Amino acid sequence: MVSVIIVAAGKGVRMGPDVDKLWLEVAGRPIIEHTWRRVDAISSVSEIILVVRDGMQTEFANLASQRPFAKPWRLVVGGKERQDSVWNGLEALSPQTEIVAIQDAARPCTTAEVFEATIDDARETGAAVAAQRVTDTVKESGDGRTISGHLDRSRLWAVQTPQTFRVEVIRRALAEVRARGLAITDDTAACECIGQPVRLVESPAPNPKVTTPADLPYLKLLLGGG
Repeated sequence: MVSVIIVAAGKGVRMGPDVDKLWLEVAGRPIIEHTWRRVDAISSVSEIILVVRDGMQTEFANLASQRPFAKPWRLVVGGKERQDSVWNGLEALSPQTEIVAIQDAARPCTTAEVFEATIDDARETGAAVAAQRVTDTVKESGDGRTISGHLDRSRLWAVQTPQTFRVEVIRRALAEVRARGLAITDDTAACECIGQPVRLVESPAPNPKVTTPADLPYLKLLLGGG
């Protein structure tokens, strides 16, 4: 059984004060609806867990009541940090779940093909992540003002979501993170703590995460809003 955790508990402070980016309307729908619809349409997915901020449960339930989502879904309250929210989502999975894909709620353009590819690779190797090759020249700076080093971009990848795992792998990895008291912003980083290889799945189509107001026109274009 395959489940998807949509992480929707963040505050998105870079979008501006008092702005909940997930509910901004783009191409006729809130961003969270676009993401939810993408996941709901994936044939191999059996259930969806939405991890939300406490107090937002009614908004998500109202959205679901107004839209024809087909897959069973549940709401879970998020934690203090992203890794805590993911942990809460894992705790809510059905016992039958073997593979879990973790998706940013603010990444509404991920294709079903990328989801399925990460699911297949995670089933085979234990962990897989959508990613794109870095195309810009990347420099390192020790003081934030001058260049101190050059990084070989041919070896660099920008990781995205979904980040997909066999359930026992990500549970063991995050348990190690929690035991060490570490802070991570990326689920595959937890795999490094237990020596778990993560397979890269190249995303051929744009798969942006909405972070700042400048991202909205590009997102509108990708979602067919002009």
